[in-house]
Amino acid sequence: MTRIAVIGLGYVGLPLSLQFARSGVAVIGLDIDPQKVDALNAGQSYIHHIPAESIREQLEAGRFSASVEMATVARVEAVIICVPTPLDRHQQPDLSSVLRTGEAIAPHLRRGMLVVLESTTYPGTTEEYLRGVLEAGSGLQAGVDFHLAYSPEREDPGNPQSLAAKIPKVVGGLTPSCLSRARTLYEQAIQTVIPVSSCRVAEATKLLENIFRSVNIALVNELKVVYDAMGIDIWEVIRAAKTKPFGFMPFYPGPGLGGHCIPIDPYYLTWKAKEYGQATRFIELAGEINTRMPERVIERASEALNAVRKSVNGSRVLILGIAYKPNVDDDRESPSYVLMKLLKQRGATVAYHDPYVPVIRPTREHSEWAGIESIPWERETIATQDLVLISTAHGTTRWGDLVEWASLIVDTRNALEGYPVKKDQVWKA
Repeated sequence: MTRIAVIGLGYVGLPLSLQFARSGVAVIGLDIDPQKVDALNAGQSYIHHIPAESIREQLEAGRFSASVEMATVARVEAVIICVPTPLDRHQQPDLSSVLRTGEAIAPHLRRGMLVVLESTTYPGTTEEYLRGVLEAGSGLQAGVDFHLAYSPEREDPGNPQSLAAKIPKVVGGLTPSCLSRARTLYEQAIQTVIPVSSCRVAEATKLLENIFRSVNIALVNELKVVYDAMGIDIWEVIRAAKTKPFGFMPFYPGPGLGGHCIPIDPYYLTWKAKEYGQATRFIELAGEINTRMPERVIERASEALNAVRKSVNGSRVLILGIAYKPNVDDDRESPSYVLMKLLKQRGATVAYHDPYVPVIRPTREHSEWAGIESIPWERETIATQDLVLISTAHGTTRWGDLVEWASLIVDTRNALEGYPVKKDQVWKA
């Protein structure tokens, strides 16, 4: 039986671990958070869309276990790194988690082992930086003594059609033998493996995927503002345009970008491009447009309140949805936090409701909200709000209740389309 270690048991590493285990591979899941490790070994899930039963099945089968002990990588044949790659406060790539992980596993590397990086990053990271720390700490040479590869993660949390086994896996190796070894590994668990010529190409592929989404979301966000000034509903325009059976792909506006990928990944390329004297004006402009969207939403909220002779200052505002996308508990980089901050700065009393995020967890960017609890979904609570701002449209939300209970609503997701709303009750933003 093949034995592997997956380092980083978050939204990428945990589902990947379970998919390998289901495929008959023995998996050791490694994480620096002992609470996550204890929960997993007890058969519990801390990610909403991953059922505890799927964890217990692999535990009981003896194909999965979790640990904080990095030395256990000495017992495996391959190591897959799935740790965060955020931006620092200067919007520059922060590879510290990747490099610390490389330093931690290097003393335990053995000849013939495979190391694969899955964390999103800029071209050259695997070949230059991760390779450097692994070779320095092990005394072994990548491509000669051990194998090194890059394979970008492709997770779509909350999408029931997005199954790890069925999402094609792009893989690039440091050398042809590294690529062959990585293909052999992933083909045990993934139906389709797409080989590319190098780690750099694989790294660039991930960036292209997310930059494509960022730029197109920026386009519809800008058009939303332009069409609104013309009295045109952007949602109706998109609905009509997507009837074209070729040459068009629908993207949808919103209150800003969220998640660990789209708000961050484009900046990895813009930063790296400077090293080559290249400008990325198109990408940077898209980032500026998307970053400005929360301000636009607050302007709309102010207009809605002014229409009923209220100001943001002193108003009670409920944010509906903290998660960055529907039907998940992932709140990383959620624009809801920016909306809450802007409202608070303007003197509003801010609360939120999100059944997927019952309590706000500590984050580096929005620690001031840590520990705040979701308010109950009940008439008495909703009716006391001066304004309800829809930021995330969870599929479980009872929109009919909201229309009945709330006096004033700002809808950034077109969630109330088709509901019998009162005149001037709902403002689109």
